[in-house]
Order: sequence, then C-alpha cells, then structure tokens
Amino acid sequence: MKTPRIGAIGGGQLARMMTPPAIHLGLELKVLAETEGSSAELATTQVGDYNDLAVVEKFAKTVDVITFDHEHVPLSVLSALEANGVSVQPPSKALAFAQNKLHMRQKLSSLGLPMPAWSEIKTADQLDAFIAEQGGVAILKTPIGGYDGKGVRVVRSSSDASDWLDNIENFGGSLLAEEKVDFVRELAQLSARSVNGEFAAWPLVETQQVDGVCSVVIAPAPNASAAVLEQTGEIAKSVAEGLGVTGVLAVEMFEARDGRIVINELAMRPHNSGHFSIEGSVTSQFEQHLRAVSGLPLGSTAMRAEHAVMVNLLGVDDSNTFVEHFGKAMAKHAAAKIHTYGKSARKGRKMGHITVVGDDLVAALAEAKGAAAVLLQGN
Repeated sequence: MKTPRIGAIGGGQLARMMTPPAIHLGLELKVLAETEGSSAELATTQVGDYNDLAVVEKFAKTVDVITFDHEHVPLSVLSALEANGVSVQPPSKALAFAQNKLHMRQKLSSLGLPMPAWSEIKTADQLDAFIAEQGGVAILKTPIGGYDGKGVRVVRSSSDASDWLDNIENFGGSLLAEEKVDFVRELAQLSARSVNGEFAAWPLVETQQVDGVCSVVIAPAPNASAAVLEQTGEIAKSVAEGLGVTGVLAVEMFEARDGRIVINELAMRPHNSGHFSIEGSVTSQFEQHLRAVSGLPLGSTAMRAEHAVMVNLLGVDDSNTFVEHFGKAMAKHAAAKIHTYGKSARKGRKMGHITVVGDDLVAALAEAKGAAAVLLQGN
C-alpha cells in the first residue's frame, strides 16, 4: 500500500499538532499556510491564499488527500478540486454545514436531532417577534464567519442588532436567532468517521468557557448519566453519518436545566475540546483524523487514566509568550504536559494548552491550573 500524502490547508495550531502523529505513522504531511512563520511552519511546504483556486490546485497536485486546519476554504474552491478527482476530506457537501450555521440548523432539523428553538431572520420585525416568543431575550448569530464567541450576541430588541440587520447582505442575506438556553453546563462529543465509514467516539467531555472562548475541558464529563451518554453518542453518530462527515467531528451541546440535550455548534476538524486526547487517550484526535481521512483503520479512543484535564493558555498581553516561565512551571508542576503553538502574543489569543491526566480529578485540575498560573503570571 502506498503511503498517502496528506495536505492540510491552514497553518494554525491544529495542523501543527497533526505533525507528530504523522511522523509516528510514517505519513507525509504537507501544509498550505496563509503566511510565513505560521504555527505549523515545520510542516509547511507552500504559502498562499486558500481563497485562490490556482494556489490550492497547485498544492493539491503535491498530495493525495486534502484536509483542513479550519473550515473557511470557499466551497467553490473545494468543489473545483473534487470535480478534478481530488480527495477532499471532509467533502465540500459536509463542510457546507460547518460554514453556514443557518444551513446547519436546517439540516439537523431535517434529521430530527435535538436543538434549541431557532428561526431564520431577515427583518427587524421577525427578530422582535422571535424575541417576544422567547420571553424577551434571544441569541443572535451571523450564519457565516463566526468563531470563539465572535458573531454571537445576546439581544433583547432588534435595535441591539441594527448594524447587522442594516448590512445583512454581508451574512448571506439572513441571520440566525436562537433560544437562549438555560443550561447547567456545556458538553462536547468528539468522534471520528473514516472514508470507509468506520466510526469511533471519545468519552463525552465537559467544557468551560470564559468570554465565549474555551478555558477548561474535563474528560470524561463528571457525573454524566447513562441516558445522557447514550444520547450524546447517538447524536454524534447521526450527525457524522447524516452530513457525510469524514475525519474528526466535534458536536458542542448544552445540557439544559430542564433536562434537554441540545446541539449548539459543530466543528469538522480536530477541536479544542479534544486536545486532552494527546495524553489522555490511546489515540489522539490528531492521529485519528489522519487515519480517518487517509483510509487507515481507526485507533482505540479509550482513556489512559481515569481523568484528563486540559486548560487553555490564553494570551494576557502582547508580549508574554510564556517562554520565560517554562522552567519554573515544569519544576513546580512536573505532571503537567505543556503544549505551545508558536504564535505571537496577543491578549485573549490561544497560545497553547496544558494537560494533566490522573485518577484524582481534583488533583488533576489543581495541577493543570497551577501550571497555567505560573506560565501566565509567573507565580
């Protein structure tokens, strides 16, 4: 069997973290990065604009499979590749739902999957009517272009979104209004589906957000009932198969106070909620993604220890890259595994993460947060 050459579009931290397992598996990983000096520069073989079909076509000629570090490559570019026989994984027909939240809601509704109340919004009157139906408050999203809390607002009147409504053509002609779910916690179900249809899922995790950005992930999700575990597992498989996803899929969900489990967002790539798997699972999400898109058998998703905790390292200012505190953090927290993304510093930016595994959840959380505090604050 010929070793597949895998091309990842996007030079961010996800492509960076695909590099070690590619080496271990003997796969040739190539990256099309947006700029020189990207996070994934060790595997970068071409720099260029992924919006430019000629640039992407040139890159595609050097690999056997195209996959992604992000979901923003235009569908027209991907469709053109597929028309020329290029293997694009996940395919453009699946990525269409990751690129447009409104289309995602429409598709998942047709599959009968659980979601918050939602409505397509084209006018201020429609938005005000939906807000009234929801008791005076709603979540409003731009269907395209949003991530990590961007493109999301809490609205109590259409006047809270007048700028979006006045420029609605920039968002495809519609906005997405959703119920503001009264949730107990946020959950994520990570899974992978191979090009051969094989499916595997990791344990359900709890995610904790700060200002719309993931801060902490706990695997497995503490005190999840058997019914919740069964439902979330079925949801992930239904989404993967119903949308034709290949590679890693993250389904972010709310556990509502009234007992409902509802789908919040989807990601068709390795995801922040799965970084724990590098040390916490037999097969990491990055290795599994490479296996899935290249047609190799999937690996075990079993935990290596009873618990795994991941804490994101978010930039505190425009200068601290944490390097000056590495030694101190390692000395004080020897069980913490530190991952850096090679990015320039910026407040709020995901600069890296820390993972701790163990059989005592309280101790693992303390170790991970303690190491993060040293790196971020020097104490």
